[in-house]
Amino acid sequence: MTNTDLNTVRDDISYVRGLAEAGGKGPLLGGPVLIAAAIIFGAANFGQYLLGTGAISADPYAPLWLWIGAGVLFAIALTLIIRRMDANGAARTTANQAVGAAWSGVGFGIFAVWLGLMAVGFSTGQWQIMVAMPIVVAAAYGTAWMVAGAMSKQRWLTGVGLLSYAGAVLVGLTAGTAMLYLVFTAFLIACALIPGIILTRMAAKGAR
Repeated sequence: MTNTDLNTVRDDISYVRGLAEAGGKGPLLGGPVLIAAAIIFGAANFGQYLLGTGAISADPYAPLWLWIGAGVLFAIALTLIIRRMDANGAARTTANQAVGAAWSGVGFGIFAVWLGLMAVGFSTGQWQIMVAMPIVVAAAYGTAWMVAGAMSKQRWLTGVGLLSYAGAVLVGLTAGTAMLYLVFTAFLIACALIPGIILTRMAAKGAR
């Protein structure tokens, strides 16, 4: 093999290595999704708190319609946000694809658990089991944040993951009281809204 051939091989290896390294870099693009989730479900939790304390008089099925409405609204927002993200080349990086898959799995898992708990409520009439839902969501968020931290190598995201796990415990301590929904609203602000804003700003800077 001549020196020219060796140089060509080295250049090819360097090129491939550069592509692999670039695939793991770049800003994470999920910030707007987190902001939408925090605002929509945070408002729903506050509404549930008002219903639970009697501050608002409504039909007994009002909480059910409240959460269904929040779910539909978030689904619409999610669809629009994903379409915009798909147009961004950074969405194809390894980190974004892995983190996106993690959050997608978390979302489907949360939805499946919600349907399961709803089924329990309808079949047994024991709707109190729904108080477990915020705990499930907080723990699921923690797992997604841990994946995001590992894939992006951003330690502060791992910190948000640990905070989410702590939030699951705190939410559990308030289960069975109206305070649960205020605590969970605060959780969404701390573990979804604020990180979402930070990620959105980082992505905007990275796009410049």
